[in-house]
Amino acid sequence: MITVKIFEFNPVAENTCLLYDETKEAVIIDCGCLSPAEEKRLSGFISENELKPKRLLCTHLHFDHVLGNAFINRTYGLLPEAHRNETKQLPSLKEQIKLMHLPFSVDFVDVVNLPEAQETISFGRSELIPLLTPGHSPGSLSFYCPQDHFIVVGDALFRGSIGRTDLWGGDYDTLITAIKEKILSLPDETIVYPGHGTATSVEYERRYNPFLR
Repeated sequence: MITVKIFEFNPVAENTCLLYDETKEAVIIDCGCLSPAEEKRLSGFISENELKPKRLLCTHLHFDHVLGNAFINRTYGLLPEAHRNETKQLPSLKEQIKLMHLPFSVDFVDVVNLPEAQETISFGRSELIPLLTPGHSPGSLSFYCPQDHFIVVGDALFRGSIGRTDLWGGDYDTLITAIKEKILSLPDETIVYPGHGTATSVEYERRYNPFLR
């Protein structure tokens, strides 16, 4: 069974997800830690629980979700993995920081593309299914675990809201279609872990989200 540990990092209050099971193998999704203190919180938890990070996955490549990628690469030797539409169509992290006039600088690390034909991502005794959910960005991915009834959706969907579509490669209609076809089609009890804010469920969003009625 997968344990989901959420860390809120950086000035934008981004949710970094650490997933691990009874084998101690783990994956990190959307590493947004920025400061040394945030890096220590994440690595300290990993060390204290004797976890073995195996993959660094990205729902998308907006700056707030990838600020800690270089740290993970230095510490655990992992390269961030994202959909090819993200690496091809989005500005680099360096360009985003410059375009948005952000008051900080970070190290950069190359991003590799998740294989197109990869149906599952395995670690320990667990599996995640990557689902393409574009609209917030051109290659946004959600990572679904049917066995443990949860999905990590990045900025595609929030509790009672949806991701913004006015950034690079965003498209409102594409996002609504992706949410309805890929996320709301899952069982009602599926827990939804968004990139910001509190967790929600498929049932709650289907019933109450004003953007999805």
